Amino acid sequence: MGTGKKSNSFLVQGGILAVASIIVRLIGLLYRIPLTNIIGDEGIGYYSNAFAIYNIALILSSYSLPLAVSKLVADRRVKKQYRNSYRIFLCAMGFAIVVGTIASLVIYFGADFLANSIYESPRSAIPLRILAPTIFVFAVMGVLRGFYQGKNTMLPTSLSQVLEQIINAIVSIVAAYYLMKYHSASPDIAAFGAAGGTLGTFIGACAALIFLAFIFALYKPIIDKQLRKDTGNIRESYPDVFKVLLVTIVPVILSQTVYQISGVLDGSIFGHVLSEKGLEEASRSELWGIYSNKYNLLINVPVSIASAMGVAIIPSLAASKAGGTNYEVKTKVHQAVKFNMIIAIPAAVGMGVLASPILQLLFGDARVLPANLLRIGSIAIVSFALSTITNAVLQGINMMRIPVIHSAISLVIHIILLYILLQFFNLSTYALVIGNVTFSLVVCILNWISVGKNLNYKQEVKKTFLIPAVCSVIMGALAFITYFGLHSLTGRNSISTLVAVFVSIITYGCLLLLFKGLTEEELREMPLGRTLARIAGKIHLI
Repeated sequence: MGTGKKSNSFLVQGGILAVASIIVRLIGLLYRIPLTNIIGDEGIGYYSNAFAIYNIALILSSYSLPLAVSKLVADRRVKKQYRNSYRIFLCAMGFAIVVGTIASLVIYFGADFLANSIYESPRSAIPLRILAPTIFVFAVMGVLRGFYQGKNTMLPTSLSQVLEQIINAIVSIVAAYYLMKYHSASPDIAAFGAAGGTLGTFIGACAALIFLAFIFALYKPIIDKQLRKDTGNIRESYPDVFKVLLVTIVPVILSQTVYQISGVLDGSIFGHVLSEKGLEEASRSELWGIYSNKYNLLINVPVSIASAMGVAIIPSLAASKAGGTNYEVKTKVHQAVKFNMIIAIPAAVGMGVLASPILQLLFGDARVLPANLLRIGSIAIVSFALSTITNAVLQGINMMRIPVIHSAISLVIHIILLYILLQFFNLSTYALVIGNVTFSLVVCILNWISVGKNLNYKQEVKKTFLIPAVCSVIMGALAFITYFGLHSLTGRNSISTLVAVFVSIITYGCLLLLFKGLTEEELREMPLGRTLARIAGKIHLI
């Protein structure tokens, strides 16, 4: 399906953001290795607890601002209402400054209470307090990112994300090392190490904000020129703009809060139930660290591509809806879902087949528990990718409340199931993975039904799901044979894993083209697509 360059531009912009997201996730994986080695699984547990609380505060205060600003700015951009578009930006910035300041102060002064009451982990307050001012920085930065996205450019957001992660990685490792060294005699040494990791997040965010502000200063003359050209009669007052902003923000806040609170409730229920069963804080934190820092971190790498496409498709769908082009809306949904499944399905198979080798390569962890978590939970990559992109579709077509309702239903099912598995079946971290898969699967199913009803839409199945699944199974079998064959010859996990991953990528790509799961036109629309299309043409795959 396709409607030319205009309708496909969101794929290009989404592709830019997806590439940046992959780079950011890879940097995250790489720096987590030395960080984990420095502060250990116990420290990572405190680090994860702090981030879970911080993320809730971020969502309640400002996480929805980029989405809301991009959607509202895109709607006014397509109507050439530049003055109203700029008023959206100014109003959102004022909101971000006020709410970001309040949230930062609440988290800073309430860190001890929150860490102890939610997780029964007083030491988690140390890294949480360091994270508190980051909320303000992210609030302001979110408005700038949303403004650029609404103007149909993902480049400033992408570059700022990469810069942020590079600074974050460097500062986190250095700060964790020196804080651990300085507090080596303290019983809270692991918590101080975690605080070093969260300091990196704050410094990285500051660097990204400075970069975005610099870009805005360069872009300001163009904004002023657009404002002078806007001679339209429609003028939105600041109270009206603020009202529209709130109407857009609140459903997104509720939806994202449910997603994030799922992780917080997981940690809280996990901590309280295992505490009642006699497991000490350090041991609970270690198990939680394995789940959050290894399982969750790895599955979120491919899921980040769905998140990037979601960010790109929301303003794009809003613009298409404003222009009254329903066919274009359906085309964009088709492209986004297919693109995500082409990535998510092989990622899930590969992660499941090579679970232990990947964990050994990245973390030096050959234990059975982390590998089993990844094998069992890799299916969540597909369900989270689908739930993420369908959430974005529903928000983009102004069905803002539906994702909230679906997420709430899924959360209730998830929490009940998790408690039963922990309390009565003693499944420990396995219960977390099962709950995680269940939550995303229920959201995915409910969202899919709603997208179909509201758009009168049916996704093409063969090229979106069946061909990628068949290619992935063949790829997975070859990856298994390649890894264990090489490992039996060399005895080296790193070489065997890297070669198996490389062979898997090449095999999957070739099979996808041979089975006609991807057309030449679709390939060219992807990041580096023109180069890949030339190579595929030379070897007669297309």
